[in-house]
Amino acid sequence: MRLGLNLGYWQRGANDATELVQAAERLGYDSVWTAEAYGSDAFTPLAWYGSRTSTIKLGTSVVQLSARTPAATAMTALTLDHLTGGRLILGVGASGPQVVEGWYGMPFAKPLARTREYVEIMRKIWRREEPVTSDGPHYPLPLPGGLGKPLKSITHPLRADIPVYLGAEGPKNVALAAEIGQGWLPLFAFPEKIETMYGPALAGAGPDFDIAAMVTVIVTDDLRAALDMVKMTLTLYIGGMGARTRNFHADIMGRMGYAEEAAHIQSLYLDGRRDEAFAAIPDELADGIALLGPIGRIRERLDLWRKSPVTNLLVMGPRDVPTLTAVRDAVLG
Repeated sequence: MRLGLNLGYWQRGANDATELVQAAERLGYDSVWTAEAYGSDAFTPLAWYGSRTSTIKLGTSVVQLSARTPAATAMTALTLDHLTGGRLILGVGASGPQVVEGWYGMPFAKPLARTREYVEIMRKIWRREEPVTSDGPHYPLPLPGGLGKPLKSITHPLRADIPVYLGAEGPKNVALAAEIGQGWLPLFAFPEKIETMYGPALAGAGPDFDIAAMVTVIVTDDLRAALDMVKMTLTLYIGGMGARTRNFHADIMGRMGYAEEAAHIQSLYLDGRRDEAFAAIPDELADGIALLGPIGRIRERLDLWRKSPVTNLLVMGPRDVPTLTAVRDAVLG
């Protein structure tokens, strides 16, 4: 199992994690990852860290399709891949209607078809075999009825096969990741339930397919406090990161066996009863998707992850070198 550090996206203020990233590289972490929601972007911090490291892989988990056209994402990716000596892993995702429609002002329609078309265009750009065309309905190139003509990238990519991972939660999207991607980035993973939830969807994955699970890790003697931190995140995602009629994060909790609880939590949250929504999150759910408590307990619970299909742990939470070291020793020792 490989080990990565997931920094997520900035929240209230800017967070330059250069020293932490450099420490992770020294400690043997395989990768570092950044994200975006509706504040900081994913590429800029990753370029910043890439300029201050030399070997650690650089991943996005994830960049949002609606934030950029396929050509713009492909250009940024090939540029960053060149500047960092071929260390980029490009994680992309459709996000959800709340962000896509509310932040980008773009329609959230047919995410699977859009994702497939998006990735195909990027790979055409990187392969640079001919001027790029696409007859798909979502990103037609060149624009029909316009004055444009097919173009080929002026810059020769360092790699024509930059790895693409998909952020996916639904079975159909996970199946698409297995079909067209080099990896899958699950945001919430319950190791004992992955096979049951996604076994058929992962059947088409090749032998080198990477399941890089984002996992909150909190090393502490106060398990109650750690559980509550995870429950705060779950309250927001189940309750507020989506509409009442469509919330992919609530759906995934349902597939984990908590459908009634997820519906209740979302209803409480959207009715303004957030403290009650928080209290309704089951402890076993928060504990199941995270690694919490003293390092000895974390070591024991790592056995569940090793027995699962997960091949890469992207840990979220450690923010100091001693904790990074303890987690490294637990996972890789």
